Amino acid sequence: MSDNSKNLKSIGLKATYPRLKILDLFQSSDQRHLTAEDVYRALMNEGMDIGLATVYRVLTQFEQAGLLERHYFESGKAVFELNEGGHHDHLVCMQCGKVEEFFDAEIERRQNKIAEERGYAIREHALYIYADCKRENCPNRDGEQQGG
Repeated sequence: MSDNSKNLKSIGLKATYPRLKILDLFQSSDQRHLTAEDVYRALMNEGMDIGLATVYRVLTQFEQAGLLERHYFESGKAVFELNEGGHHDHLVCMQCGKVEEFFDAEIERRQNKIAEERGYAIREHALYIYADCKRENCPNRDGEQQGG
C-alpha cells in the first residue's frame, strides 16, 4: 500500500488507514462499480471498524480529488469507479443491473459534431444506455420471454 500512500499524499490527502483500505478495495475488486454500501460491507467483512459516514466522506474526497468517478444508474444510487483516465460509456441491464463499459469512436465523433453544429463545445458527458437483457442466463430474469 506504500504506492497508494504516495498517491494520496500527492493529491493532498493524508494516507489514513480508512483511505488506504478504500483505495485498495477499488483497485482489487472484481466489481468496477461500487456503492458506498458495497464498500462499507466489504470493509466490515474484513473486520474493519468503520462507519458508513466515514465511507461516504472518503468516497466524496476521492471524487473531488479525481481518483473516483461518481455515476447514477437507474437505481438512483450513486456508484463509484476508479478514474483511470480513459473515457467510456455504460450499458446497463434492466433485468440484473449488470453494467458493461464500452467506447465507440463514432458515437464520440457524432456527439461532438452535434454540439458544434448547435454552437457548443462539450466539456464532459456521460452516456448511459438502459437495455433489456437478451441473455438466456440473465441472473435476474423474471421468467417472461424477452422480445428480440
